[in-house]
Amino acid sequence: MDKETRETFWKAFASSPVIMMRLEGADGHAEPMSAQLDKNAHHAIWFFTKRDNRIAPGGPAMGQVMTRDHGVFACIKGTLSEETDQSVREAHWNNAVEAWLPGGKTDPNVVMLRYDITDSEVWASDIGITGAFKMLTGKPIDREHAGTHELGAV
Repeated sequence: MDKETRETFWKAFASSPVIMMRLEGADGHAEPMSAQLDKNAHHAIWFFTKRDNRIAPGGPAMGQVMTRDHGVFACIKGTLSEETDQSVREAHWNNAVEAWLPGGKTDPNVVMLRYDITDSEVWASDIGITGAFKMLTGKPIDREHAGTHELGAV
């Protein structure tokens, strides 16, 4: 994946860090998860959830991202596993997490999952003023204004 698409993805995802997650091969639907991001982490995101959550067992998983402004769409493949590093758990715990998990960070029913990303497909578009004008007037948008589509780990 090229650097520009990767940076576009992470910037957009940071402003709207929600991802629909589903274990591969599992019955049931994907569910929205609030991602805990670390700008120094490469190819990893985290989630807090309860141990009885459908993704808590971990394993191969797939996530879908659609940012708030609809500028970035992504399908992300990876592996979920329990994060056992207490310092990572402490660094990511915040008031928003506690609102969903009122038992607190020491609640034994709360688990932190690490999602190690192995592959992704990202669509990013920023048609800009020229592209928006062309859309409004029914004119074709040039390919270079339509956006990017890249494969590879973000």
